[in-house]
Amino acid sequence: MSNSPHITEAECEVMKLLWQKEPLSANEIISKLSEQMSWTDQTIKTFLNRLHKKNAIRFEKAGRNYLYYSLVSQEEYLRTENRSFLDRVYNGAVGMLFTKFLEEETLSEQDIEELQQLLEKKKKS
Repeated sequence: MSNSPHITEAECEVMKLLWQKEPLSANEIISKLSEQMSWTDQTIKTFLNRLHKKNAIRFEKAGRNYLYYSLVSQEEYLRTENRSFLDRVYNGAVGMLFTKFLEEETLSEQDIEELQQLLEKKKKS
């Protein structure tokens, strides 16, 4: 299991911005999130501080600005979240997750085709 920090749903909104484009200044982050999420400046600064403490982001001082960079990639985040979900909900039983998913979801021919190819590839490796 990776040492990826636990990032809350709210903190993830900050990370999404950085995954799209980095570095971003504190002001850019505040301006985008106060618009998107209707959060106060203070709330956003709190999330930035928390993410920094968790080593999910780093910053550099550039003149009067702070520039933020992600230290956790979106892939790492998704891997950690998927593993956490699987452990919490299915006790780590991947087969059960897929069985439930396939029973509940409507899949197109293309979806089924891609899943079959994926499973074949997995079988070989």
